[in-house]
Amino acid sequence: MERNERLTKPEAMIFDMDGTLFQTETLLLPAYHKLFDTLRAEGLHTGETPKEELMLGCLGMLLEDIWKKVLPDGSPEAHRRADELLLQYELEGLKGKDAVLYPGVEETLQELKRRGVRLFVASNGLEHYVKGIAEARNIMPLFEDLYSAGQHGTASKVDLVALLLKNHGIERAWMVGDRSSDVEAGKENGQTVIGCQYAGFGDDQELKGSDVIISSITELIDLYEASV
Repeated sequence: MERNERLTKPEAMIFDMDGTLFQTETLLLPAYHKLFDTLRAEGLHTGETPKEELMLGCLGMLLEDIWKKVLPDGSPEAHRRADELLLQYELEGLKGKDAVLYPGVEETLQELKRRGVRLFVASNGLEHYVKGIAEARNIMPLFEDLYSAGQHGTASKVDLVALLLKNHGIERAWMVGDRSSDVEAGKENGQTVIGCQYAGFGDDQELKGSDVIISSITELIDLYEASV
């Protein structure tokens, strides 16, 4: 754990989903390969499937920006179809047991809720995807609300978190996430940022500016207890 200063006790914690609560690659990669098989079969893509590392490196971005990097020469039709297929195959994958949360997620969320912390999700993903994970992995009841870019049509994580804070009357929150977009969303909204370094999708600079960097979500309990 890397800590820059004593933290203020939050009334709420706002969690990113992919790479923070959910081990995205356990669901994403099988769906990713099916997606490109289908695009080729439908004549919307030729050539090989782009490397998995390229897709994983885009996690945390809006889908339209992901396809600009993963399918830079793809047509608008191909990008729209990729949206549909990714959601379809990921929702199908959630019915199995291979797609999992990080160790300690459910227990940590339960303990924080027991201590009176209001819990939220803010994700740049699609609404059905974000809520589908929470429902399939039985953590939906722990959250007061789940916000997604797909539901609210926000252009950035900054805007999404701002909307969440406003709608729920929150003044002191911890933004908990693994990408630079989470750091930016927390800081631009005047909140504490807890950077999660256990997913491994970003580079060394990804979490620059975080107030604390953790290597396991279970560390949140001790951080909360030590805050004032």
